Amino acid sequence: MTNPKFEDLLEAGCHFGHLRRKWNPAMAQYIFMEKNGIHIIDLYKTMDKLQEACAAAKQIAKSGRKILFVATKKQAKDTVAEIVKGVNMPYVTERWPGGMLTNFFTIRKAVKKMGDIDKLMASPQFANISKREKLQIQRERAKLEKNLGSIADLSRLPAAVFIVDVLKEHIAVAEARRLNINTFAIVDTNSNPNLIDFPIPANDDASKSIAIIVQAICDAIAEGLNERKMDKDNIDVEEEEEDVRRTEANDDDDEETAQNDDKPVVKKVKGVEEEDGSDDDKPKRKRTTVKKNPVAKA
Repeated sequence: MTNPKFEDLLEAGCHFGHLRRKWNPAMAQYIFMEKNGIHIIDLYKTMDKLQEACAAAKQIAKSGRKILFVATKKQAKDTVAEIVKGVNMPYVTERWPGGMLTNFFTIRKAVKKMGDIDKLMASPQFANISKREKLQIQRERAKLEKNLGSIADLSRLPAAVFIVDVLKEHIAVAEARRLNINTFAIVDTNSNPNLIDFPIPANDDASKSIAIIVQAICDAIAEGLNERKMDKDNIDVEEEEEDVRRTEANDDDDEETAQNDDKPVVKKVKGVEEEDGSDDDKPKRKRTTVKKNPVAKA
């Protein structure tokens, strides 16, 4: 897992913060200096926090769980969508539907409705519907695809949420905190890092800054997925080898059983010996007679 170097972050403009009058005092620990009324972010601390976030994201991906990416601002939506598609993770780039996490069951109903519309459009009954109804169904399908198409594969709540611009996505942050879902976020100098589990201090307005950080997180996720696949393959190989051993052991047992079946079985009964010859050859045991005393006459 290779994280961006200091020069890469500097070239992407990750060090630029907001104006001094817009700053949040909780970000003081991540601010290096002030220049021309603008706060400069300490990129060494950015590298440390990014490394922690990448390690956590890698473990989540390795466990087989999902990370939901949220970036609805104009300069981030296209970049995030393009990068996240490479690791097959869900994302929201149009509008955060209120209650998406806290009311996840209702959101799943809307996604299921989209699937039902697809089945209807593929069926021969769709040809018998009037032109106006077809147009309404197609518009509804396009609307659902725009808002929920990227989370169609999200069958359960995500293990974590990655957020670009904490202030703009404050509803997503509140829902994730309410459900105790881990949060990753790019926090600028006007944001509160205490609301985020894994804050990454950086510029959340420049598309290059957003791209380099999201790319680092996605690379860590991809590495976690590869390790999960390798572990699964190793387990499958071990199971196959164990099955082969069991099969060979069963074959050996069957051969031994067959050999034992070919041998004559001699049964021995306690007190009786089976030998060749007649019973006349055996010495006869003499019977002892016991004399009874005569009964005395009175």
